Amino acid sequence: MKKILFLPILAAVSLFGGSFSWHESVKVVRSKPIYRTVTIRTPYQVCWWRNVPVCRENLNTPAAALIGSAAGGVLGHQIGKGHGKEAATIGGAVVGALVGANLAEQNCRVVYRRRRVCETRYKTHTERRLLRYKNIAWYRGHRIVKFSQRPLHWIDVKVRAEY
Repeated sequence: MKKILFLPILAAVSLFGGSFSWHESVKVVRSKPIYRTVTIRTPYQVCWWRNVPVCRENLNTPAAALIGSAAGGVLGHQIGKGHGKEAATIGGAVVGALVGANLAEQNCRVVYRRRRVCETRYKTHTERRLLRYKNIAWYRGHRIVKFSQRPLHWIDVKVRAEY
């Protein structure tokens, strides 16, 4: 029997039950600024004069290649026999030219020249920057927090009641 009475009461509450909401403005009791520390790097350039080693060639590269070619051709001519003598002479001349040019590039006299050298360096400093405000209010025993770009005097709160 108790179950029979309970069902109509439950149906009536569910049919007539509802909710409504409204907005209220709540006074802010505290606005706390929030800061962030940032590091700023500013570039600047430092320049000075330095003695830099420079290779100055003793032998002229084309002349060294010609001398090497002639020496390689003579050696190739002495090694080859028959029709291979011509091929050995040409091959020796080519190899001799490459060896002579390479030796000329490696054989250099070091001299020093003054050159301007520059380097980028950085000045570093830190700054405190305002990030935002933390606004605090109280509504019926509940703490309300809202972040904003400026301090607030009031916070709008949406209140909902259900029945």
